[in-house]
Amino acid sequence: MAYRINNYCPFNALFKSDFIFNILVVKNVLLFCFAVFVLASCNNSEGNDNPGKPVKTTPVINYSVKRYLPHDTTSYTEGLLFHNGALFESTGSPPDLLQTRSIAGPVNLTTGKIDTKVEINRNYFGEGIVFLHDKLYQLTYKAKKGFVYDARSFKLLDSFPVFSAEGWGLTTDGTSLIMSDGSSNISYLNPSDYKVAKILRITELGDPVMELNELEYVNGFLYANIYTTSNIIKIDTQTGEVVGRLDCTSLVQEARTRYPGAMEMNGIAWDSTTHTFYVTGKMWPNIYEISFPH
Repeated sequence: MAYRINNYCPFNALFKSDFIFNILVVKNVLLFCFAVFVLASCNNSEGNDNPGKPVKTTPVINYSVKRYLPHDTTSYTEGLLFHNGALFESTGSPPDLLQTRSIAGPVNLTTGKIDTKVEINRNYFGEGIVFLHDKLYQLTYKAKKGFVYDARSFKLLDSFPVFSAEGWGLTTDGTSLIMSDGSSNISYLNPSDYKVAKILRITELGDPVMELNELEYVNGFLYANIYTTSNIIKIDTQTGEVVGRLDCTSLVQEARTRYPGAMEMNGIAWDSTTHTFYVTGKMWPNIYEISFPH
């Protein structure tokens, strides 16, 4: 019988197997590199539709601490302002913090204690205050009610309805009562009838800014605490756009180091005579006098 030559060679089979394996390895490596490149490209262009254009950010406002002043650690700060050369503070009274009271009055800068001129009972929760046209206005939290006092005697003159579900911060531009309610809206109220004259929607880089809290009006700009954060923002009152941001993390950390019971940052006051700001927080041990370009 004839002998048929078999073309199978173990060496050739092994070579072909290794060759195919190597091609597969190279292919997989190339696919992996391509996937990594695509992912990196997506991450680098996230939030920037035009990779050649710099990503916009809010300018940082740098500040320096000029002075440390004492602050009563039972004061649950809701409002802070200067009036006739005196630093006034208003406070709230959470039901679980029995040492707190809803009061308002000038702060003794030697002791940090409030000289109580106004006090409301615990059925209400005191919020922001402001002086306007020889009157002191005070918001309450959820009672949908505010109070009006004589600016000299602090005698109760009137009360007024609060249109929003909550009252938070209060300031003035000399004409309107300017109010925050925890949303991204700032409301301008007519002090004669307390009706809303204008609502300013606050945005930062196109997005709404929520949790606007204590307010201060300075030279055409609003400064606002952002509740539960260490930030104060500067707002253009013509557009509602945030044009600057102060990061007060170091002050918050220091306050909590000095007094572990210190809570959220809240309180901005502008002293027009010294051109400095005073900031503090709920149950902080200190009020800080700070200076920055404004």
